[in-house]
Amino acid sequence: MSLAKSTKPTRRAIADRMLEAGGERNDFVVFESDIGYSTYSYLFGDAYPERYFNLGIAELGTMAAAAGMAAEGRPAIVCGYGVFLSMRALEAVRSFICYPRLNVKIFSSHGGVTAAIDGVTHQATEDIAFMSTLPNMTVLVPCDSASARAAFDLALGIQSPVFVRLMRDPLAELYPEGTEFRIGGSHTPKKGDDVTIVSYGDLVFQALEAAEQLAAQGISAEVLDFYSIKPWDEKALRESLGRTKALLVAENHQRKNGLGYELAAWCMREGVHVPFAQLGLDDSFAESGSYPLTIQKFGMDAASISAAAKKLAAAKR
Repeated sequence: MSLAKSTKPTRRAIADRMLEAGGERNDFVVFESDIGYSTYSYLFGDAYPERYFNLGIAELGTMAAAAGMAAEGRPAIVCGYGVFLSMRALEAVRSFICYPRLNVKIFSSHGGVTAAIDGVTHQATEDIAFMSTLPNMTVLVPCDSASARAAFDLALGIQSPVFVRLMRDPLAELYPEGTEFRIGGSHTPKKGDDVTIVSYGDLVFQALEAAEQLAAQGISAEVLDFYSIKPWDEKALRESLGRTKALLVAENHQRKNGLGYELAAWCMREGVHVPFAQLGLDDSFAESGSYPLTIQKFGMDAASISAAAKKLAAAKR
């Protein structure tokens, strides 16, 4: 599959859509913790300064302030780095936003090791576990510009908390503008019959590259983009596994308590007995380095996905 190289990271794509939406509706406000030039939320702030609040390097307080605004009836958006929004501010997200089910949207940049050169302190490799564990929280992970813009609209379209995981750097463009996305949905950019590869965010592109490598070896891999992590598309997974009879989950996250754990537990509950494998950080931190070399070192690149899928296909036989 030939993909167009992107010039725009998902953090910028969602900020551009936020700016557009600011002119379409005047009800929502945006909170930032002093990194607006990195999250690109400053674009909204420059256009609508009366609806933009930079509270400094104080993510917990920023999240609490957003909860207060939402409690008064205005949708609130919080922008920042994932490692701080999902951990430093976790108590506020849990107790002040999710518990009362307030209308707060969290646009979280630098997900996983996409923050590669910024090092472990800025790599949010536990965020999916924390956010998907919280009751009342919806979790979305777009992989490109079209899905990021759609994630903004999906988030603003429901009256409850939403966490959207975004990437640091531009990678590729997969979906045409106008592609339909829905909460609880997925897409299948590559059909196959021998093994199902489920991924999300940046690793969707690695999974697609792995599928091409596998095809050259006579193995037909199906790639599912689970852009909606919570809720996720049970129907699509059941249909895919009904044909392929093997499941590989590749995620830029800790293996523990990530999407792989959720899908493995589902398979056991539902009696879906298929060979299973999971790629991600194996109870370890990553390190500072270029993004391609970092995912290669920690076994999340296309070659690693291809090798794991090949073993699963052989296990069926």
